[in-house]
Amino acid sequence: MKIVIYGAGDITSILASEFFEDHDIIVIDPDSEKLSQFSHLDLSTIVGDASNINVLSNADIKNADVFIAASELDEANIVGCIMTRYLSCAQTVCFVSRKECKNSLKIIREHAKKDDDVNINYVVWPQELLTREIYSILTVPDAVDVESFAQGRARLLEYRIKENSPLLGKKLKDAGFDTETLVVGIAREDGLFIPNGDDEFQLNDKCIFMGTPDSLDLTSIKYFIDEKSAIKSVSIIGGGTVGFELAKLLEKTKIKVKLIESNYKRCEFLSEELSKTLILNADGTNSEFLTQEGIANSDVVIALSDSDEKNLLCSLISKQLGAKRVITRVDQLATISLFENVGIDVAVSPKQAALNEIKNQIIDSKMGIIATVERGLGKVQEIKVDCAFKDTTLMDLKLPCRAVIATIQRGSRIIIPKGQTLIRANDMLLVFSMADDAQQIREFFGYSEA
Repeated sequence: MKIVIYGAGDITSILASEFFEDHDIIVIDPDSEKLSQFSHLDLSTIVGDASNINVLSNADIKNADVFIAASELDEANIVGCIMTRYLSCAQTVCFVSRKECKNSLKIIREHAKKDDDVNINYVVWPQELLTREIYSILTVPDAVDVESFAQGRARLLEYRIKENSPLLGKKLKDAGFDTETLVVGIAREDGLFIPNGDDEFQLNDKCIFMGTPDSLDLTSIKYFIDEKSAIKSVSIIGGGTVGFELAKLLEKTKIKVKLIESNYKRCEFLSEELSKTLILNADGTNSEFLTQEGIANSDVVIALSDSDEKNLLCSLISKQLGAKRVITRVDQLATISLFENVGIDVAVSPKQAALNEIKNQIIDSKMGIIATVERGLGKVQEIKVDCAFKDTTLMDLKLPCRAVIATIQRGSRIIIPKGQTLIRANDMLLVFSMADDAQQIREFFGYSEA
């Protein structure tokens, strides 16, 4: 796939590092010094502006499959996408940093014709993606990750094994999970593997479950959720865009929200816009203030400032004071595992959320990959079985590598397969595998796009 990226900032660095081995990448930026950071990668760079037709022509935009505008200027990204739409048939991805731009582009897209030059294919606002991710985690108590598939008829949940977990020390085969719940992966330390029945659950394991919503709800209640797990109160440290948008969402629920922000003028804005949220003007790293405000009584503390260092400090202080659960924003992807290793329950990143969105919705979607877990180590694929595939029971499949067929969609039915379940031609499978094995699994089933 030929991918042209405009803007040599942090997002582009992440995208280029992720995709350069498997795709033809060209990066455009007016600053040659910024482009020098890609000298160690096998990709091309062009000094220039994506609003310039000659620059786009030099990037061979007419033959590009995807154009990603990820500069620091929303307006430049929009113009670059419009120019690309005019010059080629490439799918356009426009990064924006402001809600106003996101809303404006939404209105334009709703009223534009399908083949209109201004009809940008995807608009990515990383703060919105992060807000939705945190909200999804909050609505499933104690979950580390939540994904939905097949129009909500199949789900993925990720839970951490804690000291009081009834699964701690048990073998998977002895856990007694519902027949429609599958353990498809276990993340341990910095690795991920697909378990077998003899594998034991260890402290701090992150277990990835897939199955039907009803079955996973029963599994959650039985093993991970009790009355104490129900989220009744949340404290948000940091009243920036994500903190504000999250508080607005939570005001629609029965959860009590407390928002701590150090900037007084920002507090005035938050007080005017949020009707049910308690706004406190204070420094979230002040342990004396957090003690006085009873931070330990909050069911969840969420650190959302723009500083990784401040978020880590707020989180560790909250943990030390007795906070039950802490969710922390991390901008530098390399430090996510570090945050989790020092005791943060869930580390989330707007950049990781944006990367996942592009991979799942655009780059990998052409290969049927619809979700990634554990920073890309594991993948969930949607695979349509080839029409020439002969009926084979699950137990008789000779897969080329470790993988779990989590669900089978046959017509309108969702089937959680067992050993005797037949895999048939034209079945739609959801398959969990290690990222490195994804292509082998696709080839085994004679992959074709849905």
